[in-house]
Amino acid sequence: MNKTTTPSIETIKREWFLVDATDKTLGRLATEIAVILRGKNKPSFTPHLDTGDFVIVVNAEKIEVTGKKSSQKLYRRHSGRPGGMKIEKFETLQERIPERIIEQAVKGMLPHNSLGRQQFRKLKVYKGPDHPHAAQDPVLLNK
Repeated sequence: MNKTTTPSIETIKREWFLVDATDKTLGRLATEIAVILRGKNKPSFTPHLDTGDFVIVVNAEKIEVTGKKSSQKLYRRHSGRPGGMKIEKFETLQERIPERIIEQAVKGMLPHNSLGRQQFRKLKVYKGPDHPHAAQDPVLLNK
């Protein structure tokens, strides 16, 4: 009988990856990032453990969407108060807070529980080419 081994938290080695979002399609990039955050690209993947790596995304304001999504895609948020629904188009959100577009796309692809929240914390999204994680020596991810 074969035994399935579960990696311990001490044996999980986390790497840092750098992704340039320039001229990438939003959904396709988000799926690649979610796979790395979950650790599904590793042979030691375990669904109930956080075995994933860190991902740094730069140039978030240069992300692309196909078709008419730039003028028709809506982002909703609610303050929790009566009448507190705020609706914003992709174009205006990309000008105002481009990081939030990528964050929301990736967050929707992670588990909706405490494990997903833990994995989401390993995503770092920045507007422009600069990031404060040079000391971690991130590997450029070409996909």
